[in-house]
Amino acid sequence: MIPGVVVILLIAFFQTVDVPVVTPVLQRVGHTVFDAYQRISPRPYEDAPVRVVDIDEETIRRFGQWPWPRTDLARLTMALGEAGAAAIAYDIVFSEKDRTSPHELARRFEATDPKAAQVLAELPDNDEQFARVVEYYPTVLGFFLAQGGAGAKVEPKAGMVVLGTPPRSVRNFRTAIAPVPVLLNAAQGAASLSIVPDEDSIIRRAPLIQRQGKTMLPGLSLEAIRLAFQTDSVMIKTTDGSAEGSAPGDVVSVKVGDIEIPTNAEGELWMHYTRDVPERVVPAWKIMSGKLDAEAMSQLFAGRIVFVGTSAIGLRDLRSTPLNEGEMGVIVHAEAAEQMILRKFLYRPDWAVGLERTLLLVTGLGLVLLLPRLGAVWGAILGLFAITLMAGASWYAFTEWGYLLNPTWPIIGLVFGYLIVTVLTFYLEERKRAYIHRAFDRYLAPELVKRIADDPSRLNLGGEERDMTVLFCDVRSFSSISEGLSPDEIIRFLIAFLTPMTDLLIARKATIDKYIGDAILAFWNAPLDDPDQDTNAARSALAMVAKLEQLNAEMPMREDVVWPGEVRIGIGLNAGRCCVGNMGSEQRLSYSLIGDTVNLASRIEGLTKYYGVQIAIGSSLAASLASFATIQLDLVRVVGRDTAEAVYALLGDETLAENEAFRKFAAEHAEMFAAYRSQDWDEAERIRKALLDRAAEYGLTRLYDIYGERIAAYMLKNPDKNWDGVYTAESK
Repeated sequence: MIPGVVVILLIAFFQTVDVPVVTPVLQRVGHTVFDAYQRISPRPYEDAPVRVVDIDEETIRRFGQWPWPRTDLARLTMALGEAGAAAIAYDIVFSEKDRTSPHELARRFEATDPKAAQVLAELPDNDEQFARVVEYYPTVLGFFLAQGGAGAKVEPKAGMVVLGTPPRSVRNFRTAIAPVPVLLNAAQGAASLSIVPDEDSIIRRAPLIQRQGKTMLPGLSLEAIRLAFQTDSVMIKTTDGSAEGSAPGDVVSVKVGDIEIPTNAEGELWMHYTRDVPERVVPAWKIMSGKLDAEAMSQLFAGRIVFVGTSAIGLRDLRSTPLNEGEMGVIVHAEAAEQMILRKFLYRPDWAVGLERTLLLVTGLGLVLLLPRLGAVWGAILGLFAITLMAGASWYAFTEWGYLLNPTWPIIGLVFGYLIVTVLTFYLEERKRAYIHRAFDRYLAPELVKRIADDPSRLNLGGEERDMTVLFCDVRSFSSISEGLSPDEIIRFLIAFLTPMTDLLIARKATIDKYIGDAILAFWNAPLDDPDQDTNAARSALAMVAKLEQLNAEMPMREDVVWPGEVRIGIGLNAGRCCVGNMGSEQRLSYSLIGDTVNLASRIEGLTKYYGVQIAIGSSLAASLASFATIQLDLVRVVGRDTAEAVYALLGDETLAENEAFRKFAAEHAEMFAAYRSQDWDEAERIRKALLDRAAEYGLTRLYDIYGERIAAYMLKNPDKNWDGVYTAESK
């Protein structure tokens, strides 16, 4: 039940917070539901005082290709104005001067035919003629808003009054593509034509207001209504200016004249489209050719808001709506104006999100808690009943009240809650596989865990003998470090140290046996075979030393970690036969290993401090790492072991081993060691002194000091006749 509860709470979280990828997908599902409602129940068409004049393909054929001379547009505007249009709104931006204007043509003839240029310059300018018409008749000219590029700063023709906190969610644009100044200044109205669709390119909302910086600007439909109603201002209500809404500064409604239009927080009107209505659209050629007499023109346009747009090929402004994939863009503005005039709104009330979240929690958690008692069949029946009830209530609210209540969130909660609780039974059947994951996913590389889980027979849960490579790593002077830190600081230091070291080990296929305070015990070649165990172990140790240098440089600058100066480590590596498996008691098991190889690896790690090296390895492992840079440190008889062991320092990988300077140093070091073993003290001391400077380059200063002290002592007094060159360690 707990996973089901968590899923329900996560869905409620996604409903509240915008989560990338997840939230857009769930919003798309909700939009699909509302689109289906619109297709099933489009808004019934009423003969509202709105008409669309379409510059269609036939109009272009009759009156020439676009752009037309502005004198033709002046004739069209004048005809609509004389017919009694309450407002004429162009869904077209006249952003460039009329290239067919006599003044523009005069400039072209100035050099070739000055007389013709002079005659043309004296003729009336097309833009000025069009400007006089739009100034006389109630005309709205449009502009496009954009986020970048060069553009103009536009100002509204009417007062934009904000009741409450200035809107913060209204879409903001930086620039505008506006009509030429002579037209924009003359027009009685100016409005934005920009409509930004949803991510699926479908227009579900029409912007009533937008802004350019701090300047509030009206949309085309709102400005056309304002001009038709002959009002000088638009009132914008935000949350703290009304009794509705949620976050301060969200838009609640827009009021023009006596019409108050509910909006979303961005100041957009939810569109409720009608099906195609031929009588709404009048082809422009019928007006410009005089086919419609004065009486017909008056019947069509008197007292109406007229939107002028185009559907001609090459000029086609097509948009996708829930009802039509290729709708004229001007129709969106026209239908928005219709809804406002008829007061036929789709409305998402401010309590909708709270209701949807409550239904999600109540129905989802209720089903999750009841499902174990009801069983899968009865739980499915109950869930389907709840889904049907919520979907039906949402549909009823849409058709009867125009409410947009999204049933998808609680339905998704029910479905996921049911699925999660149901699949728990399959989880129980996978317990053995899950046990293997839990046992090893913190100790092995992910690919090893996957291989074991896919084939459990590869894992012997009892003890077995294997040839293995063992690593011990310990922080130098950890007791002294701990004295200066609080318990919490010690823990944070260990986490900061152990985490990157563990990552390096796991990346090289190591199995982490345990952490012993500041120490790490890891091994290779169990539970799965690793034919490269020796080189993987050597590369891991070298990577840990390099990583520590990086940590020593970076960690002191971090405030969340207390890094005690320069931290040093010692690493001991050994290879040999071990017993590995699940060990412990009947009450508690631990996957670990035991054997002389493990004990010797621990002792070798302890010798790193004595010899002043960071990585020391046993003789069997050194034999397997012939291509790596190693030198013999000593013959040592460690505590608890009678047999002497040749101990080597691991200084680098193949790159260093192939370096000519290192190869020469290693050869001369071997000569010194041979002279030392043969008790040729003078020769050993001569070579030692000759190698001192180069030994320092490889971090072997302490080692050469030790041999210097021994040789000096033996020069004063030769060892007894039973001396075998073995150093007996006195501590672990």
